[in-house]
Amino acid sequence: MTDTALEPPEDQATSAAHGDDKGPGSLHDELLGKLRDFIVEGNLADGARVPERALCELFNISRTPLREALKVLAAEGLIELLPNRGARIRALSPDDIRDLFDLMGGLEALAGRLACERITDEEIAEIEQIHHDMYRHYLRRDMHEYFRSNQAIHQKILAAARNPSLTATYANLSGRIRRVRYTANLARDRDRWGEAMREHEAVLDALRRRSGGELANILFAHLRNKRKAAQGQT
Repeated sequence: MTDTALEPPEDQATSAAHGDDKGPGSLHDELLGKLRDFIVEGNLADGARVPERALCELFNISRTPLREALKVLAAEGLIELLPNRGARIRALSPDDIRDLFDLMGGLEALAGRLACERITDEEIAEIEQIHHDMYRHYLRRDMHEYFRSNQAIHQKILAAARNPSLTATYANLSGRIRRVRYTANLARDRDRWGEAMREHEAVLDALRRRSGGELANILFAHLRNKRKAAQGQT
């Protein structure tokens, strides 16, 4: 990850600032999504200060909407707000990463087990379609869109668990490791991206068969393997 000169992400428009046919809510959500992607994809280093002026220029917005979006990202755990000193990218220690990934693995395992009890055929079909889209992005080496599809699959499984308390707990933690989940696929000492695709094939297969115990084990191992790749372990 780097905090070098800020460059607009590919295909990123400045419509968040103009958007003549969009209301305030949609403009806020659009800016929030772009800013979240910008941070998750490693454009700013861990612990780096958030350059508000540069980001305002990048997204063609004023300080007010930027700061509102930063508050949301702070609540998600991606950044830290510093009293009267702006914000910085949240840095995680190796122990933080280990503990958070194991905890998230446990939550995803539970979500998988419950989803297999409650998911509908229509929901499985939706996940299959997202999986096929994700595979196309993988073949094109489009990490940005691949990661979007990847996260959508995990969210669909979580939703299928139909457990609001689980969903709330997951939401409170997922933002803190979102950057690490993204960069783990870029590990150069192993084909983590290819491994992740194979693991997702196994996820889809277990889900189709509604094998809750199997899916729980796959999802826990999936998170642990991602954490090991992020930390350069074998």
